[in-house]
Amino acid sequence: MAEYPSEPSHHRLVLTASEGAPRRLSLTSLPAALIERGPARLAWVTLGCLVSSLAMFVMGGILQPATAAAERRLLVQVNEIALIALSAGLLIAERSGKLRPITLLRLGLVFEVLVAAGIAIFENSIPWPEKPVIRGFSPISVWVAAYILVVPMPPVLGIATGLAAATMGPLIHLSLAALEGRPPLAANLWLLYYSPAYLMVLVAGFLGARLLRLEYSVAKARELGAYELLELIARGSMGEVWRAHHRYLKRDSAIKLIRSEALLARTGQQAGVMRKRFEHEARTTASLRSPHTVELYDFGVTDEGGFYYAMELLDGFDLERLVREFGPQPPGRVVHILSQACISLDEAHGRGLVHRDVKPTNFYLCRLGIEPDFVKLLDFGLVKLLAPEESAHVTLDGHITGTPAFLAPELALGEEQVDGRADIYGLGCVAYWLLTGQVVFDERTPTATAMAHVRKEPPPPSARTDHAIPAGLEAIVMACLAKKPADRPPSAAELRRMLARCPDVPAWTFEDAERWWRTVRPGTA
Repeated sequence: MAEYPSEPSHHRLVLTASEGAPRRLSLTSLPAALIERGPARLAWVTLGCLVSSLAMFVMGGILQPATAAAERRLLVQVNEIALIALSAGLLIAERSGKLRPITLLRLGLVFEVLVAAGIAIFENSIPWPEKPVIRGFSPISVWVAAYILVVPMPPVLGIATGLAAATMGPLIHLSLAALEGRPPLAANLWLLYYSPAYLMVLVAGFLGARLLRLEYSVAKARELGAYELLELIARGSMGEVWRAHHRYLKRDSAIKLIRSEALLARTGQQAGVMRKRFEHEARTTASLRSPHTVELYDFGVTDEGGFYYAMELLDGFDLERLVREFGPQPPGRVVHILSQACISLDEAHGRGLVHRDVKPTNFYLCRLGIEPDFVKLLDFGLVKLLAPEESAHVTLDGHITGTPAFLAPELALGEEQVDGRADIYGLGCVAYWLLTGQVVFDERTPTATAMAHVRKEPPPPSARTDHAIPAGLEAIVMACLAKKPADRPPSAAELRRMLARCPDVPAWTFEDAERWWRTVRPGTA
């Protein structure tokens, strides 16, 4: 079983590349992301070769009567079978996944030259007209151009291999003429026939270098050390969250990223606050061990001044999306969700940490292994230490910390001394949302919403929904929403005990959760 360190590893990594595409001859000079995608592109080129070879083998003599005699020659038949076998073998090797991508790309270079030789054997087995005329240009031109443009490789290596492939034409022509005891064509004719292949190598090499430069920049811009950014999951004012893939562990992760350009839009003081907040969030999350707190894998800073952390990728819904898509939740499920949230908060409060931004989007309901309806708490970005002498200001001056719709009165008033009961209030707001599909206060402005938590009494959840809410559960929610911290449940652990003792709430069982997830995502176990 892999173990993760109590503190995340800290790196300085390059996020974007200013340099161009690699120029060395070695394939290993390519970015890892391009190397990984290379075999798939090689497979497309190989498939085209296989289909063309099969068509020539089966239909060539029928479609082109002039080639029928050549098709019957043993050399041509062996040549076509060899091309089919080579193409099929390379495709099978790519699909099997048993060879490393770099090995497949190296085999592909040999394949490029061998296919060019096969094309030359076939075209030189067809009798040239007795009258010395040019019959077009060699199909090798198309082959080398397609290979260079589709399969990623360093430009110098691509041109060198392409020139070797193009040379197969005149080399095979002269060799067959010598073996068969016939004079070769006049040099000017076969040079004109094969010279376009050399020209195509140079043109395709130039275009391929430009395309590779673009791909290289994009690939480097989507790399964070061993992580490759795959898909943007969410974007907010503080940054972005990406689905990412660890190339060596072969594991998908979620990357929370603050790009340097986001910092440039801030004042120097604000940018410093953002950096401190983000680093504090990473270290805080890494210090927590509750299974209901999102697990942090890694933390890093880019050379451009941005920063990121990698965490476990969760399969499910945040609680805001859960209610928006599926409506208010059954009371038993709400108790099940809140109880798990209390476990995460209880550990944080026990370590002297207050989350300060408890809201539906910071709770994720997911499948974890075989367990459905597993709750994970995210985003400790606003967390503060309870001990005043250790407390550090990591908020932007003049800004309320937290989300107004789920803000405890003491946070709305900007009080310095807050404890875990501020999170209890936020959890009451989350419960209200889960039961009714509405926020406790929905005023016209964020400031008015924040002040409503200070001055207005919340209506009971049962007054805001047509769904039945057990009286015992409603009493607990209203206790969490008390204006004074002293009137709320004293701790997350005590709130969890209160929820467990709630007698009038129907149980939400493992089977209920399994049934719900199978309905939402058919085929899930």
